[in-house]
Amino acid sequence: MAIAQLVPGANCPVPFETLHIEVALSPAQISGVDVDVSAFVLTAAGKVRGDEDMVFYGQPCPGNGSVKFLAKQAERAQFNIHLPALLDGTEKIAFTATIHENRTNFSAFNHLQIMVKNTAGDTLLQATLPARGRVESALILGELYRRHDQWKFRAVGQGFAGGLKPLAEHFGVDIDDAPSPAAAPVSSPVPVNKPASLSKVTLDKARPRVSLEKKTEGFGEIRINLNWNRRPAPAPQGGGFLGGLFGGASSANKGVDLDVGCLYEQHDGTTNVIQALGNRFGALHSDPFIELKGDDRTGAMGDGEWLHINGEQWASFKRILIFAFIYEGTPNWAATDGVITIHVPNEPPLEIPMTQGANAMRMCAVVLLENLNGALQVNREIRYFKGHQEMDKAYRWGLNWRAGSK
Repeated sequence: MAIAQLVPGANCPVPFETLHIEVALSPAQISGVDVDVSAFVLTAAGKVRGDEDMVFYGQPCPGNGSVKFLAKQAERAQFNIHLPALLDGTEKIAFTATIHENRTNFSAFNHLQIMVKNTAGDTLLQATLPARGRVESALILGELYRRHDQWKFRAVGQGFAGGLKPLAEHFGVDIDDAPSPAAAPVSSPVPVNKPASLSKVTLDKARPRVSLEKKTEGFGEIRINLNWNRRPAPAPQGGGFLGGLFGGASSANKGVDLDVGCLYEQHDGTTNVIQALGNRFGALHSDPFIELKGDDRTGAMGDGEWLHINGEQWASFKRILIFAFIYEGTPNWAATDGVITIHVPNEPPLEIPMTQGANAMRMCAVVLLENLNGALQVNREIRYFKGHQEMDKAYRWGLNWRAGSK
């Protein structure tokens, strides 16, 4: 099957069906540089209609799900586009890449590649965009667009030197790029229609805390994602590199099964745990108003594991401790590249990496959510323990623990 090779400005028809869009960088990674890939669903005027027309890691499947972001796989950002199901008025979908916090520009890369594939996985077309010499930190890579009754794909390569802000404003998005305070005082409720923000906030040693102001309507559905690198640990010496990747691996060299869970305490004194171990998955719309959305033991879920909290019931909670637990595999936190991301509606995603820690410990207390007079205070913890009981004792939860399985 011939693959159409596009240069910037060139276009090619695509079938009216479900398409897979992949974006890859070369080199795949640069130390200290984080590249975010997004899609903007646009009208004939080239503008978004609202927040649901932005598709990215913090909002992977908005609207009716016809445009869906998939987590990075092997350093490729992926989208599923179901063209027949696009909302009325959709005339174009632009795919973009931005360098987080403008830490460098795209001249640090050799090139960027965007590919269009069919449902069988066949590559229909691809465009390789040179990056050397570019001074911009945001790029429009390509776009799907409607011309009369035919859908086409065009390679673009248009850049924005100011990064995310001018790129988003180009599509009609108001960006609130003012930094959030380390700890904000409780005040009157913020307006519901605040500007959208695509900028994630990383909680680290220098900035361990964020406070979200009290809202009379509650915080909506709070989504907490755990994602990690499922690669097996390096093969023992003498086993050979290929032997460690393809079969014959010892149990110590299998991929890690990393679980997300939480301890919660309600204002009435109720304490308990939500986790896959013991099948304690909870419920979102009834007590305890926390639900674990399945258990990813094989890595089949491309976007990791999700824990949802009913933020409309935030007044009933006193505190919630989010933890990650290595259920299977050799403890090696640095190798897992584990990260917890907290998505609160109308707020920037909060990211807490778990790349530092004692490898003899299987349990990491990642982040503590506290109800302070109705405000939601998010505290980075990153404390490691041998297991549940030790973590419980450190945070004085008071639960009785026994061995369990799943």
